[in-house]
Amino acid sequence: MATRVQVILDEEDRERFRRYAKKEGLSLSAWLRKAGRERVAAQKAKQGPRTAEELKEFFEQCDSREKGREPDWAEHRKVIETSVRKGFSET
Repeated sequence: MATRVQVILDEEDRERFRRYAKKEGLSLSAWLRKAGRERVAAQKAKQGPRTAEELKEFFEQCDSREKGREPDWAEHRKVIETSVRKGFSET
């Protein structure tokens, strides 16, 4: 079920938002809804996974995006130890 919400905008903001909406082929209302959803999604992305299900989804997304294989701990440790022995390089 949809609910109507009244938003008070000054004339300058209304016109600016309307121009952006028109460029995207959207009504002002649709553009504002889209902007709100994008903002909520961005905030959620900053928070990271908060439940076991969200964590599972995160790793599934990583697995589908990344190619190759994750090095095992011995390989990681070898890289770390080599770096420690060589010291910091500014190049």
